[in-house]
Amino acid sequence: MARRNNSILVREARQALDNFKFEIANELGINYNGDLGALTSRQNGYVGGIMVKRMIQAAENQLAGKGGTL
Repeated sequence: MARRNNSILVREARQALDNFKFEIANELGINYNGDLGALTSRQNGYVGGIMVKRMIQAAENQLAGKGGTL
């Protein structure tokens, strides 16, 4: 079975990703206090999915020359 490595590649990005996570959870109306055990796996997955969707959108905009921020 393949093993996943979900470590952050750029250490300086950790705080930005955490802030982004809180922002997305807040927009979705999820009370996220930083404790992953406080939320269901469905809620955690939903927040992560929206984060990935927005990061992909920002990268596509950047590649298209439109400039993109998270």
